Amino acid sequence: MDPFAPQPSFYREHAPWLVPLSVFLSTVVLTVFSFPPYHAAEYAYVFALPAIFWAYSRPRLKVFAWTMFAAQAVAWTVLLAWLRHVTWVGWLLLGPFVGAWVGVWYLAVWWAMPRFLGRANPVRLAAQLGLAGAWVLVEWTRTWFITGFPWLPLAASQSLGKGTSVLQVASFTGAYGVSFILILVNIGFAAYAHRLFREHEKSLFQRRSQEFMLSLLVLLGCLCLITVESKDRRLYQRTVARIGFVQPDIPQTLKWNPADAPGIERTLTALTRQAASGSDLVLWPESATPYGVRDDGATRAWVESLALQTHATLLIGTVQSENAGTAREAWDDVAVVVAPDTGVQPETYAKRHLVPFGEYVPLRPLLGWIGKFVPLPGDPTPSSGPNPLVVRLPGGALAFGPLICYEDIFPGLARDSVRAGADILVVPTNDAWYGEEGAAYQHAASSVLRAVETRRPVLRCGNAGWSGWIDEYGGIRFVMTQGKGDSVYFRGAAAADVSRDIRWAGVQSFYVRHGDWFVLVSAGLVLFALLLLRLEAALPRRGTPAPGR
Repeated sequence: MDPFAPQPSFYREHAPWLVPLSVFLSTVVLTVFSFPPYHAAEYAYVFALPAIFWAYSRPRLKVFAWTMFAAQAVAWTVLLAWLRHVTWVGWLLLGPFVGAWVGVWYLAVWWAMPRFLGRANPVRLAAQLGLAGAWVLVEWTRTWFITGFPWLPLAASQSLGKGTSVLQVASFTGAYGVSFILILVNIGFAAYAHRLFREHEKSLFQRRSQEFMLSLLVLLGCLCLITVESKDRRLYQRTVARIGFVQPDIPQTLKWNPADAPGIERTLTALTRQAASGSDLVLWPESATPYGVRDDGATRAWVESLALQTHATLLIGTVQSENAGTAREAWDDVAVVVAPDTGVQPETYAKRHLVPFGEYVPLRPLLGWIGKFVPLPGDPTPSSGPNPLVVRLPGGALAFGPLICYEDIFPGLARDSVRAGADILVVPTNDAWYGEEGAAYQHAASSVLRAVETRRPVLRCGNAGWSGWIDEYGGIRFVMTQGKGDSVYFRGAAAADVSRDIRWAGVQSFYVRHGDWFVLVSAGLVLFALLLLRLEAALPRRGTPAPGR
């Protein structure tokens, strides 16, 4: 062996796995920290940059695909870690499944990015828009495929941050438009990095990136939009009511135990009296009462007496049984209004989108062995309509559109409620199933998106958190917290003045009126990009000699 022969460097020796490992680790970290409960919303602007930059170098498809699928599976398993408190099997299956579904987009990145090289500016920009449109299509399919699980769209990464400027486009495009912009920026950064570090033969001026410039232009448009949309916002804010929030923090091990019913009622009574001091309306979380208000005479008498004693209207989550005492007994997850003078109102809102394996078992003949984790008989029948609940307040009657539990993650449900006349959206929920981790914060991020999309305030009342309210522009105006760490997980009650922008009173946003039109536009951008790349492929690339010369 020649002692003077050059020794292989660490990079050359380990290069086949060093780059994939680096991309894997960086993608997992950036993806996880982009979303709540972490306060690093800026990571969403670069979370896909490592993979996009790597795709320029034409890595082997098998290596790239497995790296990205593994990264997404790990990232989503971490993001959904709170699900293990309910079902370990469901968590270990759902995390990789969602990750694989999102990971399909990275295959499009692998195919498209090498085709950016040497193309004319219009072709590259069209491909950039097409990739962003492809991301929108992936997110859209998550709203309906296998009953739908659109948890944490990319737009949710911006919901609990300090700045809400990029969110305002959602009133026109829905949350899809926000995700679209974030992907544009990721591609813009990657293209700029490639120009700076890989295309050394070009002058510094020639290495400017049109993809990056397009991203900056779009972000500038978002800043202009929030300036126009929220101009003189404070001048148009009017207080509609003082609203109390009851957060009973009832453990799931006690919630359906008949022996604990009296204690639960005492807790709700004490907290309601505290929240009702000076309040016009008091909110309870999902399924707060041990028994159904309409089915149990004692429970009905209790809540009506409580409303009368506190002089406050109650909007409560409860259950409602069907075919009680028969083999077909089932239950509904509902919201009702209890007025001090007239008692329980006849109108009821029943949940429209049920939780798979929580409230019903999909494909029961095949998957019935899995069972439900909510210990109630039968499968409820989902409601077919939004049914806003009218509440009489000192300033006039307002229609409240309930979105029970995780219904607020579905943009179409909130849109239907507003089209049916809802002035304010209200989310009675129970995230106590999932421990004191990130579930409540991630869930609240969806409510922020619904507020901006519909231009309606959103009130949230959770069993253990997150309870508070969000204005029409996605601003978090109040949230119940406790302790130095500002924890949202605790038992308590509070009240806050809730206002709304009177310019949106009775006015529907563009998204509410026109729905998911941006999904069609995104599909068109994908098709246009494919067509343009195919046509342009027949032409010689810039900087390369034509065949035969």
